[in-house]
Amino acid sequence: MATVVVQQQPLRHTTPPPGSVSPALSLNRTSSPVPNKHLPVCPTGPSPLPSRTSSPVPKEDVTLAASSPLHPPDAFPKISDLPPLYSIEIEIMEAAVKHAASQPLPDPNLMFPWLHGLHPENHLQVGFFTNRRRALRRTPKCWRGLTIVKVGGDLTTSRLKGAVSPDAILAPSGFEFLAVDPREGFSVRNFQIQTAKLAPLSDIVVYGEDGVTVDQILDVAGRITAAQHHWRVKNDLEQVMPSYNTFVVSYPFSDIERRAPSLVAINSSGQLTNQVVDLFQLERLEMCTMSRASEFSKNVWQGPTPDYLLQAGASGTPSAESFDLMIETNDLAHIPGPRALANLTKRLEDEPQRLEFPSSGSLPPPTGESRDLNDLINTLRWIYYLANPEMPAVVTDDEGDSPMTDISKKAQKILIHCPDGYTESSLLVIAYMMFAEGIPASEAWLRLHREKKRNFFAYPSDVSYLRNVQEKILRESPATPEKIRAVDPHWFRYCDGSLPSRILPYMYLGNLSHANNPEMLWQLGIRRVLSIGESVSWSDSDMEKMGFENLMHITKVQDNGIDPLTQEFDRCLEFIRKGKSNGTATLVHCRVGVSRSATICIAEVMATLNLSFPRAYCYVRARRLNVIIQPHLRFVYELLKWEELQQKKRSQQIKRELEWATVAREIALMNKPYSR
Repeated sequence: MATVVVQQQPLRHTTPPPGSVSPALSLNRTSSPVPNKHLPVCPTGPSPLPSRTSSPVPKEDVTLAASSPLHPPDAFPKISDLPPLYSIEIEIMEAAVKHAASQPLPDPNLMFPWLHGLHPENHLQVGFFTNRRRALRRTPKCWRGLTIVKVGGDLTTSRLKGAVSPDAILAPSGFEFLAVDPREGFSVRNFQIQTAKLAPLSDIVVYGEDGVTVDQILDVAGRITAAQHHWRVKNDLEQVMPSYNTFVVSYPFSDIERRAPSLVAINSSGQLTNQVVDLFQLERLEMCTMSRASEFSKNVWQGPTPDYLLQAGASGTPSAESFDLMIETNDLAHIPGPRALANLTKRLEDEPQRLEFPSSGSLPPPTGESRDLNDLINTLRWIYYLANPEMPAVVTDDEGDSPMTDISKKAQKILIHCPDGYTESSLLVIAYMMFAEGIPASEAWLRLHREKKRNFFAYPSDVSYLRNVQEKILRESPATPEKIRAVDPHWFRYCDGSLPSRILPYMYLGNLSHANNPEMLWQLGIRRVLSIGESVSWSDSDMEKMGFENLMHITKVQDNGIDPLTQEFDRCLEFIRKGKSNGTATLVHCRVGVSRSATICIAEVMATLNLSFPRAYCYVRARRLNVIIQPHLRFVYELLKWEELQQKKRSQQIKRELEWATVAREIALMNKPYSR
């Protein structure tokens, strides 16, 4: 059945891939990012004062380096002697990958601050992290990684678990490892350097896609062995570091697919195999699950654009064919006039229709009698009577046109949609709920979130717009009693459009502004507040109403890449779960709501839902809505160690789904399109 498009415009804010990505940070991703997300600025806290007690640094001489079936390499056929190069069977490579995933990661205090990137000429970074303690700058001896390098083509096909291209670890000269420690600036989120930084501390396995010759594989492997030799000469003259070697898989990729399918992330046809966790895929799945279409008013639904769904109809989500009218919201659209709506009404008798409407954040507050405002009211009324044809409606605009002309007596099923299911569509959805149910903007905000269970985001300009027009919407609403006058509650006057993000029914993630709006928290059913590093500023009456026992402040934890958070996990999660057992929700917050508090929320999701770190990370990331979570390097590493602890508590063997370097690399790639 054909579908008529009233107006067609490109999707808003689809950020293109960055124009130039360093060779060390490219997985050849082609999918567009979810629009409207952004990376907030996370102010770095101060370095610990000398008087402050920090976590003791374990002694390396009592810390065993990770074992590996690749070391020592004596049992492997040697291809060349100078430098040494070995051949490896596919099954042994598979066993080595699984073995690496079963080994506990070294203590964070042995790996940090080295993993942050300590270039000797970057005095700001080195001074902040080491505070003149040269021992903290040394390369750790306890790490034995496994890096897999693919030769030929790119990484969109024939990709093994964690595989990277040669230029992700080799300098342009081709015979040395990339030097990736930043010479300038300061960051606690250098995820993009981890693959190349750890390559010299890894055994390396080289393979090729089908069509790549053995000579081409040997050429790359030879350059890697040369890089290993040069690195040791430069950094380990006394030979106190463990030795690392390079291995070659000389079989074609088709043999690897057949003999070790568990290692194949993307097959030779460019298809995901679902044998290996893919963070990009997980994020899309979680976004679609979180924002899947649901009915928020009679016969009117909100959800993601069906083309963006990974599987139409998955997770109970209706497919596009289920709807009679699909309203796409984007910032290039205009509010439709009565004649356009009347024409659309006639076409609905024959086949499903599409309509475009302005997105959230794109409508300026009206001044005086605005034609746009009249058109908005007409559009809301038109949607209402399409969805509720049993209600009598005889309405015309100032020119005598009636968008209700010949409306069918059959109720129309309507989907208001946008790419991520909430950002662009929230303004229209909230306005329609106000009109259909005869409630002010503040009540629509709460009802959409609490009763309809929708996670959504609106801009500050949307708050201003809806507060400005709500009395006219309510006067025209078929559900509003006479002489209604909307009075904004106190909490709504300080609302910027966003609500704390509901991660679990009993756990919210937010920022300090959310925490300092206790009346809003109360309206949302939040009765407990967990402050990570930042304390709330409440009145005495608010403190008494919430109850002092329902507030917890974790002190002396800055977002500085130094202060650990692991030792606070149990105390924080016990506080959150006590609220759960009492039937109340807890707000977890720091200053921005993306690093310290996000780390606590990820830990709770891992422990409660029995999820690995990659899955819990994407779960929380999707539900933080338009703000991208940013736990820094050390927090992410600590969460991987927390995963080990959860597995031990369940009497399970350690089994990471993704290794540290791969996790860091994919997080960097996921964030790259949103960085400014």
